[in-house]
Parts: sequence; C-alpha cells; structure tokens
Amino acid sequence: MDKVDCVVAGAGVVGLAIARALALQGREVLVLEAAGAIGTGTSSRNSEVIHAGIYYPAGSLKARLCVAGKHRLYDYCEQRHVAHRRCGKLIVATSDAEAAKLTGIQAQAAANGVSDLVRLNASEARAMEPALHCVAALLSPSTGIVDSHALMLAMQGDLENAGGMLALNSPIALVRYKQSAIEIVASDGTELQANVFVNSAGLQAQQLALQIQGLNAQFVPPSYYAKGNYFTLAGRSPFQRLIYPVPEAAGLGVHLTIDLGGQAKFGPDVQWVDSPDDLTVAPARGDVFYAAVRQYWPHLPDDALIPGYAGMRPKIQAPGEPAKDFMIQGPADHGLPGLVNLFGIESPGLTSSLAIADYVVELLQASAQR
Repeated sequence: MDKVDCVVAGAGVVGLAIARALALQGREVLVLEAAGAIGTGTSSRNSEVIHAGIYYPAGSLKARLCVAGKHRLYDYCEQRHVAHRRCGKLIVATSDAEAAKLTGIQAQAAANGVSDLVRLNASEARAMEPALHCVAALLSPSTGIVDSHALMLAMQGDLENAGGMLALNSPIALVRYKQSAIEIVASDGTELQANVFVNSAGLQAQQLALQIQGLNAQFVPPSYYAKGNYFTLAGRSPFQRLIYPVPEAAGLGVHLTIDLGGQAKFGPDVQWVDSPDDLTVAPARGDVFYAAVRQYWPHLPDDALIPGYAGMRPKIQAPGEPAKDFMIQGPADHGLPGLVNLFGIESPGLTSSLAIADYVVELLQASAQR
C-alpha cells in the first residue's frame, strides 16, 4: 500500500488552498479530485466577488475568515499576478424602511473589523452611479472581483512547485482508520495510507464523511441545496461598481456584479432544490429578476436579461432556518487524529480560502501537539 503524509479530497478553491498550505510547510500532499478538472463545482459557479466581511455575525468563522481572507487574497493576487480589481460595491436602499437597515449593516461590519464603509445619500450615490435609483446607500471600497479559475491555477502551481500532487478522476469510495494511520480507498480500488485526511469535497462533503469508517454519524450535518440562478445583461453595463440590495433572509438578494471583462450579470437568487445536479436556469425566472433589478435600476430594458448559469450553495440548514456558520471539524471535535471535515463552505468561501487553509493547518498542528 502506497503511503503519503496528507491527502486532501476536493480540488475546489478551498481544497487547493489547504493542500497548498500543507505543501508549503514541507509536507507530502496528494489532492484527490473526483472530476476531470479542478474547480468544477461551487468554485466555478459563483459571482467571483471578493467580499469585505460585512454581514456575518461577529466572531463567527465566516466573519473572521472572510476579513482575514480578503486581505490575504488581495496580497496573493498581487504577488502571483492573478487578475482582480478592487472595484467597490454599493449596498442600496430603495425605501425608507431599507434605509433604516443600513445603520445596522454598518454597525455589523464595524463589529467584524470592516471600518471603511461610507454612508451615502441618494444624490451622492447617483453621482457615483448615475443609472442607480436609491434613497440611501453604503459604499464598500474593499469589495472586489477576481478571476477564480486563474486563482485556482495559481494555487495548483504553488502546490506542485512545493512537491504536492494532484490526481484527477479519483473519487474516493471509503476511508477507514487502522491503528495510527488513515486508509483511503479510491473507487478504482487503489489504496493509500495517510497521516492526515482533509475532506474538502464541497457539495459531496457529507456523502464522503459518511464513508469514513470510525466517524460517528452525529458529526455529519444534513445536506440542503440552494441553487442560485444568474442572468447576464445584453449590452454594456451602466454601472462601474457592484450593486447589492439590502440583504434578504436566505441570501444577499439579486445583485449586479461585473466580471473583469466588463460583462454584467444579475443574481444569484435563492431556489431550494433536492439535487446538487439541478443547474438548469429556467427562463421564466427572469420575470422575478426584472422586478428585483428595477427596484434599483428602473431603466433596465425589456428583453435585456439572458439566462446565464446556476451555482449551488452547500447549505447545512433547512429552508426557513437561520443561516449557519462554516462547520470545520478537527480532531478536537470528533476525536479522530488527522481528520478534518469541512461542511457548509458556501459564500464567502472563495474570499476566505487562504484563511480557511491557515485555520485547518492550525487545527492539525494543535492536534499533533496533544
């Protein structure tokens, strides 16, 4: 049986960041990815936004890792020449009731260490974005956008330059504990022995965790899937910044983002579905998008929204339940040496990826010292 120090399951942005961090410590690392390419799941179907860390409960992993990850990510993109832009965003209130919520959003951001938000009145916001309709807004200057695939390629390059390896088309069938080692059995029958196993399988993380012999199923949360549909804008965007409405219960509302090529898209909405494979965008959902977008862009032309793509949020709370934090379980949680499971790594997972990697490394180091 072949032996390797660390095995990471999943080559999305978080799995690659973790593998990179372990390899840069001088550890032997192998990434096993079920698909035929890196980043084909949640990492390839998102808004590519670098989030500021505004909305999350103070002290939560989402708040801490987003704020730390944002700084790490901007620095990393500069150093590795990954395309990105600190374009800023406006959180817009289109009614007096929504405007009253901006004060609380600004206070929440400050509690998370995000102190650069600027309150704007309607005329100040329109001076920045003339096509915008609002009664008030918050400017977040540290929000940005990034080429997520280029980011993952850079992380893969760092991993491989440090001696790490990536194996594609390598789904895992079983993980079992044998004395002081972890045995990983691939679907093709290949068996490996490792000291560390990190489950960063994204939408399949719970399914993989249930295949770990020795892990009590009580540590595996239920899986729920919230599809986010996107519509692209035909024609040139009238906005230079990202435009977000005041957040709704299950997400951040139908917002406008711009990619590095200047193409604008709207979304994601929140559509609870039974299968993570349900990625079809129904054109009829455009009716809801038109109504939502026209709250802040009244002059959105008819027939300007084109069905784009859909992403899938790996939720660990049921529809109607309050949002839950990232769930990152180490040996101190479940009692199995060398094992880390990551569940519910949705937004702001991309922004937080480098900080999540640091957190996982710290969990493993703390466990090893006991």
